Amino acid sequence: MATGAVVMWILLHFTRMVTVLSRAANRPVGHVDSAVMLNVKLKKGVNLMHVIAMTKSLGVRLSEENAQPEIFKWTDPGDSFVVCTFKAGKLQGWEMTRPLQEEAEESVASL
Repeated sequence: MATGAVVMWILLHFTRMVTVLSRAANRPVGHVDSAVMLNVKLKKGVNLMHVIAMTKSLGVRLSEENAQPEIFKWTDPGDSFVVCTFKAGKLQGWEMTRPLQEEAEESVASL
């Protein structure tokens, strides 16, 4: 009975991981619909797989390979972006940056 429960638990996590990664495979790397909404939804301590599930996209890796902490970036169509820092796979902190107001006004004026 215990072995069956462990196998079921492993299968559930494997299925979730495959589902999240297959959805992320269909989107551009580092893209999120709204950086503001991502910033609001993030909570300290969630794992990287949870953030990938929220964004439906793999983040652009800013840190070197196998370096701790791991730093990833997600950008929205308005050039706002969120930079997330993970240590041991858990979210330690994040920072959202919006484009300067002058640049936004210039881009709207050029339309």
